[in-house]
Amino acid sequence: MEPTDVTIEILKVIRDDVKRIRDEAKQTNARLDQTNARLDQTNARIDSMHDGLSRRIVESEVRTATAITDLSLTMREMTDVLRAQHDVRPRLDRCEHDITALKQHLGLE
Repeated sequence: MEPTDVTIEILKVIRDDVKRIRDEAKQTNARLDQTNARLDQTNARIDSMHDGLSRRIVESEVRTATAITDLSLTMREMTDVLRAQHDVRPRLDRCEHDITALKQHLGLE
């Protein structure tokens, strides 16, 4: 079986196609490498943002916990003040009644 001109031409076309496919594969691989590099950069930025966001959340939670603790102490103090006022109220009412009675007795009213 001898090679014919048609066979040689077909083989040349196949060779050229294989070369073109290799070149396209190299270009595709180069673009893929660039995409992977950009993806790595994006992942690094996301990790950085996540770390920063996590830090800010923790700081916010600490501030909130501190504010709640302060509020709790203030509420406790206010409860103590209100309790003290409640305990003194009957005595204050008696004193005001006694003052009114004394003024009436002395004719000041």
